[in-house]
Amino acid sequence: MANAETDIQQRIRLAVGTRSDLRLFRNNTGTLPDPRTGRPVQFGLARGSADLIGWRTITITPEMVGQRVAVFTSIEVKTTTGHLTPAQQAWLGAVRTAGGIAGVARSVRDAEEILG
Repeated sequence: MANAETDIQQRIRLAVGTRSDLRLFRNNTGTLPDPRTGRPVQFGLARGSADLIGWRTITITPEMVGQRVAVFTSIEVKTTTGHLTPAQQAWLGAVRTAGGIAGVARSVRDAEEILG
């Protein structure tokens, strides 16, 4: 059986997956030993990066009418009792500071509010 966080994440992906202005991808992060050498190999976007990452397409107005840009989007999925690590807090802050969309979702509704 999947854990509660994985279940919330899947419900979010299904709920927002039909939006034409949005592309989100599962971002697994961690470290595993290389089976040949035993050395640790890190995977995923970056330490502390969110569970769901991608972009939301927006239209620029009025100077650039009709042009579209992709705004980096990062959603950390947590249960109602889950806590952010310092690395996750830093990641979400960096995304927001750079002009991206970022937040913590504990439900589909939270995700929809983050995405606008």
